[in-house]
Amino acid sequence: MPLTRAQGQGAAKRELLDDPRELLSRGLFNARAGAIGAALGYLAESALTDDGVLDDAERATLLATSLDCRLARGELTEAAAVGERLEPLRDRPGPAGAAARYGLGELCAAGNEIEAAAAHFARIPDLLPPADDDPDRLPWRTAAALAAVRLGRRAEGTELAREHLTLAGVAGSSYPIALGLRTLATVDAHTDRTSLLRQAIDELDGVPAARLVAQVHTDLAGLLLLGNDAGAAAEALALLRDAELYAGNEGLWPLLSRVRRLLVRLGQPPRPVLGETLASLTAAEQRVARLAANGHTNREIAGQLVVTVKAVEWHLSHVYRKLGIASRLELTGALGRQGLSTS
Repeated sequence: MPLTRAQGQGAAKRELLDDPRELLSRGLFNARAGAIGAALGYLAESALTDDGVLDDAERATLLATSLDCRLARGELTEAAAVGERLEPLRDRPGPAGAAARYGLGELCAAGNEIEAAAAHFARIPDLLPPADDDPDRLPWRTAAALAAVRLGRRAEGTELAREHLTLAGVAGSSYPIALGLRTLATVDAHTDRTSLLRQAIDELDGVPAARLVAQVHTDLAGLLLLGNDAGAAAEALALLRDAELYAGNEGLWPLLSRVRRLLVRLGQPPRPVLGETLASLTAAEQRVARLAANGHTNREIAGQLVVTVKAVEWHLSHVYRKLGIASRLELTGALGRQGLSTS
């Protein structure tokens, strides 16, 4: 289930700030909420305004989160550049070194350097004091579990996933619990994976975590497609369409590619997503569409763009035709959260 419009506006709203810690906090919130574009903006501004304000732990968290957002978009070159900035922090004691190792491990895993990834994750417990080992802030065990399974060490991966889930359960925070359930469903071949994923979905009900929800939905759809039940196929299609809309709106191409592969197995065509639909619009049409999606009237749009109301109506008619929609309400849905910001 993608973020609702209200959640999207709350998560992705941008303001002019100059406090690097406040910008970092907003970046971290948006990243967890799944508003990846907004998160990257806040994190970049935090880095730009930081003049020795952030400590090493905050700076490592900023970089590791930026790296994760870049990987979510499939931007490996940009992620590698962030990784270079994490390297000097990798052996710092405490949360700084742990966050740096976590980010570098994720980068290695994305590049299929699994041994190196596992080595980074294995260093984290040596750097992180037990008091700072919070699965809600740094879910390193889930990443280590996935790396272990890819190396053929399934028992180790299962143990790590269960350890994460136990610690998350003690804290009682929904996000790390759902992440642990998803990870356990991935690494433990002897558990009821479908039930674990449904538990994760229930855990995330009402929680702003659109990216994790889309990932769980995609995992569950893949499991449902293993059977030949028509009802299961219909549920899988609904789950995939939700994930497709979210991933497309945020430009998360690795997730979107996986969703589309599953749609092909269902015999269903992919739907155009934000980046693809916007590419079909002219610059003038994009400007008009964004303002209309933000709730501006045709007269207000004309005033802002210094054109006639007739020109606005003409542009909107072309936008509707190209996007296959018929109203402003549909326009907001077609453009997604990115269409709600003109900054």
